[in-house]
Amino acid sequence: MNVVSINGLTKTFPKGNVTALQGIDLEIAPGEFVSMIGPSGCGKSTLLRVIGDLIQPSAGTIEVNGKSSHQARLDHDYGMVFQDSVLFDWRSVAKNVSLPLEMLGWERSKRKGRVDEMLRVVELQGFGDHYPWQLSGGMQMRVAIARALAFEPALLLMDEPFGALDEMTRERLNIELLELWRRMESTIVFVTHSISEAVFLSTRVVVMSPRPGRIAGLVNIDLPQPRSVDTREDPRYFEHVTEVRELLRGVGADEHGSVLAEETA
Repeated sequence: MNVVSINGLTKTFPKGNVTALQGIDLEIAPGEFVSMIGPSGCGKSTLLRVIGDLIQPSAGTIEVNGKSSHQARLDHDYGMVFQDSVLFDWRSVAKNVSLPLEMLGWERSKRKGRVDEMLRVVELQGFGDHYPWQLSGGMQMRVAIARALAFEPALLLMDEPFGALDEMTRERLNIELLELWRRMESTIVFVTHSISEAVFLSTRVVVMSPRPGRIAGLVNIDLPQPRSVDTREDPRYFEHVTEVRELLRGVGADEHGSVLAEETA
């Protein structure tokens, strides 16, 4: 059974009668790491939010773990991480990670054990009593990931989580995220504007067209696992980067997801 099944999905926003997504068909199998990339405004984040039941589709169907996305949300089948870590400054790191477990009614001792485990997983043991404002941006994002994974969701939805970080921190967190993905045996759907990041992280890249967003192409990434800094020197890595870039050029976008100058002249 697929973790995500999308058929004929269309999303139109009534205000301005804007069609953000049109005719999306996509299936994501258990254990995949799927990145979505495309021009700014193509509907990548909208699609992620539809999967997460934060936005309702205008047409088509979507299932998560064989059930409606709404039921999957009620069943806590997925976690979400946004570009902003969305941590509560008045709660310690440990209490931020504990929040979804509190909402699920976990008893205190069980919560503490799970929080301690997750802080070890993201290599933040010893920082449980710190507050978000005392941490670097990269550390805050690791707290957000720990919180999203605390209740062991089958699916992790990530909307440009590393977009605001410097390149060195971003590359380090890419490697840490892949290690978490392998360890947790979860499925990840990841939105990014970076071709290199999409290729490095993914088992498959979904390339989207300008609005109304459609799937312009799918690129299977056959780079060996586990990936490391050496992966970025692999000739096959550069072949995949070129493949994704050519698909983006075909829909009028450059590497940063912007509309190409010749398309707007």
